[in-house]
Amino acid sequence: MKPKTRTGGFGQSTKLGLPIVFCVCSVFFFAGFFGSWLLNNDISGSERPRSRILESVTEEREFQAISYGETGESSVNSIRSQILSWKPRAIYFPGFASSKQCEKIMEIARKTLKPSTLALRKGETPENTKGIRTSSGTFLSSSEDKTGTLRLIEQKIAKATSLPMSHGEAFNVLRYEIGQRYLSHYDAFDPAEYGPQKSQRMASFLLYLSDVEEGGETMFPYENGFNMDGTYDYKECAGLKVKPRQGDGLLFYSLHPNGTIDPMSLHGSCPVITGEKWVATKWIRNELQQDD
Repeated sequence: MKPKTRTGGFGQSTKLGLPIVFCVCSVFFFAGFFGSWLLNNDISGSERPRSRILESVTEEREFQAISYGETGESSVNSIRSQILSWKPRAIYFPGFASSKQCEKIMEIARKTLKPSTLALRKGETPENTKGIRTSSGTFLSSSEDKTGTLRLIEQKIAKATSLPMSHGEAFNVLRYEIGQRYLSHYDAFDPAEYGPQKSQRMASFLLYLSDVEEGGETMFPYENGFNMDGTYDYKECAGLKVKPRQGDGLLFYSLHPNGTIDPMSLHGSCPVITGEKWVATKWIRNELQQDD
């Protein structure tokens, strides 16, 4: 007796099932691949921002303060900054001061503004140096500011620079009107040109007190060694330029870590084209100061 033949048995189902399974798997594979591609690409067509250094630490975290010394502080601080250049060392601090603080400093300074003067080198006179610095300005000591605004700014500058307030000169608040400028110069004083120095300006912190519609940039013409072939015209607004924005700060160092003058720290103020420029400068020296 012949065995009965099964219809629709294992052999037949295998022939029909494998293609179906393969197709289903393929569908899921391509769906997953396409979904992953969408997540990792901007389907709107706009350029994705480049990855940033230390991206992993941008998340908001609470840091607990640790034990501190007698002259230390009891809390953790965070001051935003951006390195603009290593040659010279220049660091930018967005939103360093509030608009209210800036307005208060300008209000105090307006009362005593006078034409800005220069520290003269051997052979120079006020007459033969006219046009180099055409702003008006005044010196303000935080000890004379009853509102406490300048003291708060000084304290924050000390934190940002890690240089003590006792080494800072009084604030030099400057106003540049249309066409006014400051030709390229150094904040440090070369003893060969200015004579022996009791101390040296090692760093400068500029707090921009106003926006400037056009012009008025702080510029570093020798940044990274550019324009140092002897042909640079000190009247030319060239090199790295920093546009003033109210409340922002700019720190740059006039001395190398070994105490010698950094030739790339040459800087100036481009002419104001539209608007008015206000800036408060804090010069920081390598020796204790008695100005404040």
